[in-house]
Amino acid sequence: MTITDIENFLFQGQILNLTAEEQKNIQNSYNFLNDFAKDKVIYGINTGFGPMAQYRISDEELNALQYNIIRSHSTGAGEPFEPIYVRAAMMARFSTFVRGKSGIHPDVMEMLRTFINKEIYPVIPQHGSVGASGDLVQLAHMSLALIGEGEVFYQGQRRPTAEVLKELGIKPLKLHLRDGLALVNGTAMMTGVGLVNLHYAKRLLVFATLASVLINEIAASYDDFMAPELNQLKGHNGQEVIARKMREIATGGQCMLKREVEMYHRHQETVFTHKVQPYYSLRCVPQILGPVLDSLKYTEEILVDEFHAVDDNPIVDIDTQSVYHGGNFHGDYVSFEMDKLKLAIVKLTVLVERQLNYLCHDRINGILPPFCNLGVLGLNYGIQALQFTATSTTAESQSLANSMYVHSIPNNNDNQDVVSMGTNSAILARRVIDNAYQVMAIYMIGLAQAVDCLKIEDKLAPKTKALYQDIRQLVPVFVEDTPKYIDISNVINYLKNKKIESIL
Repeated sequence: MTITDIENFLFQGQILNLTAEEQKNIQNSYNFLNDFAKDKVIYGINTGFGPMAQYRISDEELNALQYNIIRSHSTGAGEPFEPIYVRAAMMARFSTFVRGKSGIHPDVMEMLRTFINKEIYPVIPQHGSVGASGDLVQLAHMSLALIGEGEVFYQGQRRPTAEVLKELGIKPLKLHLRDGLALVNGTAMMTGVGLVNLHYAKRLLVFATLASVLINEIAASYDDFMAPELNQLKGHNGQEVIARKMREIATGGQCMLKREVEMYHRHQETVFTHKVQPYYSLRCVPQILGPVLDSLKYTEEILVDEFHAVDDNPIVDIDTQSVYHGGNFHGDYVSFEMDKLKLAIVKLTVLVERQLNYLCHDRINGILPPFCNLGVLGLNYGIQALQFTATSTTAESQSLANSMYVHSIPNNNDNQDVVSMGTNSAILARRVIDNAYQVMAIYMIGLAQAVDCLKIEDKLAPKTKALYQDIRQLVPVFVEDTPKYIDISNVINYLKNKKIESIL
């Protein structure tokens, strides 16, 4: 599956199916493990888990062992993940098992497929994973629902799983051999959250690029900061792509100035009233958003690889007729990328907040009333208080930018002595992305207000004009002071759901 395929399954509600060959591979893997394990010691099948692996499990207790790992590890705390993140995690688990390297019973796949296709989403608390041995706690909560216990979200309501399954005529999953361990032992939660994070981060980059053209139109900037001759000399692909996209967006506009027309001839002035070069937050957009783009591209590559990975332990390999014990459940790849994604989006948020400050600060921009205020100065306040929210939210994101990846704490009787904290990293990245949408929504309101202050709608490029008009459909031009919290929410919804073309 490509990233587009994954996103379509996630956000378009496409149905998940198994091919006959995939079903055969899964059945063969189970049959092989069932025979292979009869006279051998294999972790998690006839031994305990983690530090308890030193204890042999009697044959009559093997089935109970698989249930025990799910029930004992359903110890999460905090707010539950929203259904979209759970859907992504279940898809990631499905993608691991479809490789036929886990020795699971085919019924596991059918139950996962049923939950995904019928949009039954287990209630999974956010806190619990250290991201090595995978997302044991969160995936235990997912698995608890598959065996008919715990709670699920179904049709927008939180309900007991047993009640929902009975209503739909679905029998709870019956565990076999190593199903319990396979279900909980992987990176599916952090990968699922990461994929949703990436989707929304890519949208932010598109709108940041659009908005950066619009702010330069408002400022009547010289357009040579986007020139290919300039940006190619830096040698970074991301910078060149952002500059090219900005040139495409700016095509057809009449606001930005040509340096060769305005400046490259004899001048008599000793002081130039119009800035010869705009502030960095306007002029250095390709250099600032370019690294963000490059980082998102690499994050996409890592997450797609992890989505397809066989990430449990042990691994069942029919080709070599063996079972391998190792650490594919370790989440360092995802954890590291979520830290980098988080940093990239914080920097994007800082850029947006500084561009917003340019709009608000009349002594800096020199062309707009304070806070784009179309009313009576002193009596009315324009976007003054909107900036407070944007600034405080940006500050929170700057604090959240600290790395989670390096915060390994040994636990599990020091069996897990180096851990990834991958799900924590993904959760913090999600918070930073949510914050960025709040700041971006406020900035969009400010941009629209600035366009009306200057009465330049008809001079905008077609693409920035369309953005302005979309925002004005949600937030009409305002003179009098009115509460704006509902407007912010509506613009966030627009930013998250408007059909757009990705820059990646």
